[in-house]
Amino acid sequence: MMFEVAEEENKKIRALLVGAPNTDISELEGLTDTLGYEIARSMTLARLEENPVYGLGKGKAAEIAALAEEVDADIIIFDFELLPRKQRNWEKLAKRPVIDRQEVILRIFADRAQTREAVLQVELARLEYSLPRLAHSYGDMARQRGGNFGAKGSGETQLELDNRKVREKIARVKRELAQVVRNRQTQRKRRERYSLPTCALAGYTNAGKSSLLNALTGSDVFVENKLFATLDPTTRKLQILPPVKPDADPQTYLPPATVLLTDTVGFISHLPHSLVNAFKSTLEEAQHADIILLVLDAGDEHAESQYATVVSVLEEIAASQKPRIIVLNKIDTLSDADPRLAHLRSLFPDAIEVSTKNRTGFDKLLVRLYDEAKKSM
Repeated sequence: MMFEVAEEENKKIRALLVGAPNTDISELEGLTDTLGYEIARSMTLARLEENPVYGLGKGKAAEIAALAEEVDADIIIFDFELLPRKQRNWEKLAKRPVIDRQEVILRIFADRAQTREAVLQVELARLEYSLPRLAHSYGDMARQRGGNFGAKGSGETQLELDNRKVREKIARVKRELAQVVRNRQTQRKRRERYSLPTCALAGYTNAGKSSLLNALTGSDVFVENKLFATLDPTTRKLQILPPVKPDADPQTYLPPATVLLTDTVGFISHLPHSLVNAFKSTLEEAQHADIILLVLDAGDEHAESQYATVVSVLEEIAASQKPRIIVLNKIDTLSDADPRLAHLRSLFPDAIEVSTKNRTGFDKLLVRLYDEAKKSM
């Protein structure tokens, strides 16, 4: 059984969001908004059950299906992973498409991929995600394709044929992506020949990394107040003048430091492993950087947990031991009397507070960058 969401002109797809127990559903709401869907209703489950049919009790499942009908939702989105069999069961019950958080992220990435590398990475992730869900496209119909007269066996079902085609596509995309990765490695080696220190801007999605890159280098990297506005790494050159110290010997000459700043794809909690694997070549920019500029949105109430997510991903790609500068961005969204600011300052006493909007805090950030760049050269 397969459902398609009808997209009429000027009519947004309405989604019913279902969150896991003891979790904040606001992130799924942000993802849904980025995808361009309208949120018909959001709800959080009180508990989950080890139920092989739906993952929760049949009564609660029926209640959710009825609520989707009541609020006129075109689709139901769960904030946790749905196994393929449970996804099929949900669609039979609700009579409408049912997807999970992972598929939402994949759809966003598919919409935003621009370069050949990003397109291939997203395609690989979607193919690997869809492979165990092919039966979801056919429901109970396993059409048999007969063999030639006199041949042994009854041939392959359409599902088996499609399964083989997807595996062949995965192999092809991996080959193409491997070539793109080799090209990126060649570009990286060219940069390394100039012995310039590299700095990767890492952080949660929508923390303001691209805006900070633009403000520091005067470039025009695409910026949008939505999740995953940046999928492709962008590198810009930044020349930093040496800091003027009052007690410095006027005869001592300190040369400027030139740093290569690279904007990277934003992180997010529970990032699907298929995407972590697919975007490994992009994330390698952080892995090979001399310095990590870890950007946090100071105005986000979840900044602390977002920091933990970024550190977790950096550990996963073996980049957690790099010299790290923590930047509290969007500091203009908090007043000095805000207790959240005091809490962030206690958590990150060495962090640099900046505002790309008001262009404040850049002097301190450049001094720190200069010092770290000199250490790494």
